[in-house]
Parts: sequence; structure tokens; C-alpha cells
Amino acid sequence: MEQDKLMQENLKQKQVMQATDAAKDPVKARRSGRWKLFAVLMVCAAPLILSYLTYYVIKPTGRTNYGALIDPRTRPIPAMASTTLDGRPETLEQYAGKWIMLKVGGGECLEACQKQLFAMRQWRLMQGKNMDRVERVWLVTDTQPLDTMTIRQYDGMHLLRAPKETVDKWLPADKGTQPSDHIYLIDPLGNLMMRFPMNPDPGKVHKDIAKLLKASAIG
Repeated sequence: MEQDKLMQENLKQKQVMQATDAAKDPVKARRSGRWKLFAVLMVCAAPLILSYLTYYVIKPTGRTNYGALIDPRTRPIPAMASTTLDGRPETLEQYAGKWIMLKVGGGECLEACQKQLFAMRQWRLMQGKNMDRVERVWLVTDTQPLDTMTIRQYDGMHLLRAPKETVDKWLPADKGTQPSDHIYLIDPLGNLMMRFPMNPDPGKVHKDIAKLLKASAIG
């Protein structure tokens, strides 16, 4: 019993000394608190940081991808005055936190355009339980009215009007093509990260998207 009392008294004395030291040196106390807060934030952010490094930095030998990888550090979503079809301000950043399959081009949707819209819908559906992690967006780069039947057929896709000059400057295209010939992929952090070729192989695109969703702890 006496030993327990002695230990308790020593503990109280130590706590009093620590409180006294903190009172004497408030700067030191603040620094200590900041470091503790930083440590907690790092623990919480570790899964996100790890997944980001996995698909952007760490490239295991033998890993292949069909789509062309784009350096995300140079291609964040640019500031642009985009709106919904009825004129309400809406931006790509509002879909942050999910993967975005992006198509761009004029409102006249002919055969090539229809094939892109159909493929985007199918690639999303093929992700099964992960399909809700993917959004589809069409940036319409002119004032051409969209066909009502096309809008209904691809219900669930976000339709935004955006300035063509800004969109074309942002999106890199293969030699001899233009941005409207491609489907792009934006990561949940809002960075352009992949471009699929013109007339892509549907199975290979599906595999690329599936791999990214499996490797990523975000989105």
C-alpha cells in the first residue's frame, strides 16, 4: 500500500512539473501540440497518400496499361465558365471524390459520338459494385442543341457546356487527332490522368479502369 501511495505521489509531482514547464514555456507547448496534431493527420491521410503513390509513382515491373498516362501534376482541371444545359453554373470540380470518364465535343452527336457515349455507359456498368465510383461527363463545346432522345438514352450522364478554347488547350490528343476523338479519365483528386485512343478496344479500356479502381483507396 505504501508503495502504491508513493507511486501515485510521484506521478502527481511529475504531472505538476510538466504543467509548470508548459506554463513557463507556452511556445514549446504550442509546438508540441502542433506536432501531435500533424501526426494524427498523417495517420488519417496515409491510405490516400499510399494509393496516390501506387498508381502515379510506384510502377512495378511488368505492369501495363492500355490508355496513355498523363502526368497529373501538369493537368489539373482548369478554371472555366461551364454551365448545365439550362445555364446554371456547374463545374467538373463538383464531381471531385469520384473517377470521371470525360467526353468532349460539339452538340451534334453523330455516329462516332454515339459510339463514345455507348462505350462510356457500358464501361461504367461493367465495373459492377464499383460502378458508383465512376461519373460520366460530356463537355459540350458549342451552342448546338442536344438531341432529346440522346439525352434520355444516356440518362445519368452529366452534360455541361464549356468553352472550346479552354477545353482544347487542357486536353492533350494523339498526333493527327483532336480531343473530341478521345475519352479521358480524371482521378478523384481532380487531375487528368489517362487518355484512351481513338476507336479504342472496349475490353482493354474496361481492364484499365477496373485496375485503377482496385488499386485506389480513394474515389
